[in-house]
Amino acid sequence: MLSTELPKGAVPKLERPGPLRERVYEALLELIITRVLTPGQHLVETELAGQLGVSRQPVREALQRLNTEGWVDLRPAQGAFVHEPTEQEADQLLAVRGLLEAEAARLAAANTTPEASERLRTLCDEGERALRADDIDTVVATNAAFHTQVMELAANSVLAELSAQVDRRMRWFYTPIARTRGAHSWDEHRELIAAIEAGDEQRAQQAMRAHTEQTRAAYHAHSGTGR
Repeated sequence: MLSTELPKGAVPKLERPGPLRERVYEALLELIITRVLTPGQHLVETELAGQLGVSRQPVREALQRLNTEGWVDLRPAQGAFVHEPTEQEADQLLAVRGLLEAEAARLAAANTTPEASERLRTLCDEGERALRADDIDTVVATNAAFHTQVMELAANSVLAELSAQVDRRMRWFYTPIARTRGAHSWDEHRELIAAIEAGDEQRAQQAMRAHTEQTRAAYHAHSGTGR
């Protein structure tokens, strides 16, 4: 088996307009975030280029950029490997995410509208259906969309900018625990919706804080630290 052989149907299409190196970068990043390319996996330029249908140059450029951003480790005389996050990295990201999202939930409750609550409920419905179908990719994507919607309702551009910096990495950490979090996560989302809909800022903040802490605990339990 090739070191970076991708599952059938996993190879992304590179048909969108824009510089090829950017499209290759986005494709590889998505494969890492969704754990198609797993932490620690060896990434061979020629194999990736062949599967993506491009030359080695844009793949090399993408791997260098991913290395700079902490998604890939370039090891002398060994090559490129998907980064393996340490427990400290994970804990720091999850802690910061909890702070940002708790504040977003408070502001969302202050800015709530019936239309916004309905959008959040719709996303919950979609996430629960995906969970029942064991469609984990959709569960993760819908979970991210739910949190993005709360952030948008908060209507704080600085908070949104900071949150955007951790969103992709959060998807990366959430993917392996999405099934474990299961229905509990969506029940917590519905509790949050109720608080936002009621305009109860303190309750919404507490609900989001408890929700993100449960995700943090689930990740550490999954990784074996039990923190």
